[in-house]
Amino acid sequence: MRINLVDTTLRDGEQKPGIALGINEKIEISKLLDSIGIYQIEAGTPAMEGDEKLSIERIAELGLKSKISSWNRMSIKDIKHSIDCKVDIIHISVPASDLQLKYNLNKSKEWIISNMKKSIYYATSKGYEVTIGLEDASRANLDFLIELCKNAYFEGVKRIRYADTVGILYPRKAFFDIKRIMEEVPIEIEMHTHNDFGMAEVNSLSAVKAGARYIDTTIGGIGERAGNCNFINFSSLINKGDLEMKKLKIKEEEIKNIINYTILNKNTFK
Repeated sequence: MRINLVDTTLRDGEQKPGIALGINEKIEISKLLDSIGIYQIEAGTPAMEGDEKLSIERIAELGLKSKISSWNRMSIKDIKHSIDCKVDIIHISVPASDLQLKYNLNKSKEWIISNMKKSIYYATSKGYEVTIGLEDASRANLDFLIELCKNAYFEGVKRIRYADTVGILYPRKAFFDIKRIMEEVPIEIEMHTHNDFGMAEVNSLSAVKAGARYIDTTIGGIGERAGNCNFINFSSLINKGDLEMKKLKIKEEEIKNIINYTILNKNTFK
């Protein structure tokens, strides 16, 4: 059983206060991630434009074995920026919880489904692989998550990201939700966890046990607030051999040196 790692150090990881990477640093990190066999590198958000967009373009031009993806809102404008960058995968984030719909967007579920489908159609019509991110999935109604997955699958999407956006997920729920979705929809699951309660790795492992085959990680577990699923910790959990782990740790240290990484610094909960 192969678990594909999706590294989001350059996108979610860089949201940790105190971390700001230049274009050349992002390129070097991407090369190192590629060298350790990362399946997919989430290179950033092209719609931010400027150096962010330029760095994604430069990374996509490297010809790495790792697939290069970009993060987008449900916005044709966002997707056009990603197309400019010539990434391999266009990831579209879809607000999924009632809290997101009511307080962040003031939109209906019907509006979300309609705009998700329009965004998928636009990106796939341009020849791009699309993945859908179910934002705040851990606080969303499970039946609505399944409805979103069914609509995405019908539009040709083969993989969705279950995002524990605010870090409140626990292992039993992670297992149950992923298992239920996969029973209802023939779609691949990517798990995206946050470490607010120290559960990022174990929630990711629970998702794997339920059938998820894609796991999001970051180097050193960096990310918003308390961070994301730690690459080395999760790699250890999925039983990589001692020799392979030694090689991974060496590469991880090289990347940490580029980031100027410090464990649990004062910015963790800013």
